Parts: sequence; structure tokens; C-alpha cells
Amino acid sequence: MTHGPPDHVLDLFAADGLLEPLEGGQGTSWRAGDLVLSPGRDATQLGWLAPVQARLAVRLDEEAPRSVRLALPVPARDGRLVVDGWAATRFEPGTTPCHDLPTLRATAHLLHARLAGAVPVRPDGLDARTDRWAVAERQAYDADAAVRAARTRSEPGHRDLVAALAAELDDTSLGREQLVHADLAGNVLLDAAGTPFVIDLSPAWRSPLWAEAVCVLDAGLWFGAPADTLDDWRSGLHRQAMLRAALFRILADQPCDVARYAALGLA
Repeated sequence: MTHGPPDHVLDLFAADGLLEPLEGGQGTSWRAGDLVLSPGRDATQLGWLAPVQARLAVRLDEEAPRSVRLALPVPARDGRLVVDGWAATRFEPGTTPCHDLPTLRATAHLLHARLAGAVPVRPDGLDARTDRWAVAERQAYDADAAVRAARTRSEPGHRDLVAALAAELDDTSLGREQLVHADLAGNVLLDAAGTPFVIDLSPAWRSPLWAEAVCVLDAGLWFGAPADTLDDWRSGLHRQAMLRAALFRILADQPCDVARYAALGLA
């Protein structure tokens, strides 16, 4: 858990109330009154993402009945979306973490259908991302780049695992690409009415099938999904999606728990 937001950040976001660390997401967020404050946010990315997210969050909350919800970004008093790396969203009371894989997959389908309508054209801001997740995502779609990246890693078995997965990549299309949430499995809550409430939107312009594969993989790795979770992802189109999902995670994880991935029989 990170240290909580400093006083000047709390002041600019007009946050009050007792500071409380929150579970979920990357485990770095804090509640302050009716806000959730999260560190490590990029002002350039939120400059284009937050307005999209805010409009969609309001639209989803106006649906009756609600089928999926999205955390609402909140700007600081001076209009900034990010203050010294901290950004805020509205706190939703009465939520519980959701790690049920069928619910996560249904949430992915609902959210991505709404995102496809809300963002019809690829945002230019995605090209500016240089964080390790964005870099790994690009490498996962390029076998040679993935293998080169693995050569710099020291974890035992890492290079061999990446090489084995990259060798299976082919030019199969995973379907139409759009804005997707690339980190759903740990970022879905259920609100007081049982409606999925999505937090920490991690944007990527990829096929929804790839984003779903990442979600399934994460559920098997970290959230107690059954041992047969990946059985439907071992051949054909779904295999190609899972290969890219696995390469993305294995290359982004620093350090990477190679044994945990190997235990799933990915290669």
C-alpha cells in the first residue's frame, strides 16, 4: 500500500473525511469522504480518457435497469484531472469485490459494447503511452519484439516461456479493434444492487476478445478461478487471443512469477 495522498492534493480535490486505504485495483487507492484518490496517473492519458469515461459513466447510470456501471472521474478545484500523479473518482458506497469469472466475462461484454459506441475512432493519446503495460501490449502482438524483450530478463525460465508462446503466434485476426479495458479481473465491484461497477479503466485499442482473454488469464492466475478456466482457450481463435494475453502479462510483470504461468500449461 502506498502512502496516502498529501495534504495539498486533498485540498485541491476538496476531499475530506478520514483517509482509508481501499482494496481492489492495484491496492494503492485511498478513500477520502466521497472520493477515491489513486496515485501514478498520467495527465496526458486522462486528458482524453476522463471526458470519455465521465460521459459514459453518466449515461450508464441513467439506464433503467442498470446493467453495468463505470467510476466517475472528478476534477480538482483548479480544473486539473491529475495533481502530482493523483487522480480522483467518485466513491461508490456498499460495493464488494467481484471475482466470479462468468460475471467478469459478462461485464466485459457489456462494457466493451458501450465503449465501442462511445469511442468510434482510435484516440491519438494511446500512441503517447510508454508505460510498461503499453510496451508489453505492443510486444505481445509482435513475436520478434516479444523474444527480444525477453532476452533482457533474468527470471529463470522467462525467455523459454516467451519463446514458446511467441512461436505459436500467427496472423489470425482477433476481430474488430476498439477501446477496451485491459485489466478487468481485479477492477470489477458489485454495487449495493448487484450491478457490476468498473474501476481503474486501463485503456487499450485491441479486440474485445483479447481483453477478455486477459481477464480470464488473470482470474486463473490471481483470483481463484477453477483449474479448467483456460480449457476453452487452447485452440483456434481463442488460443491466439490467449497467447497474446499471456505474452502481455509475462512481459509486463516485473518481476514475473514464471512458475505461476507455467502451472497453467500455457506453453
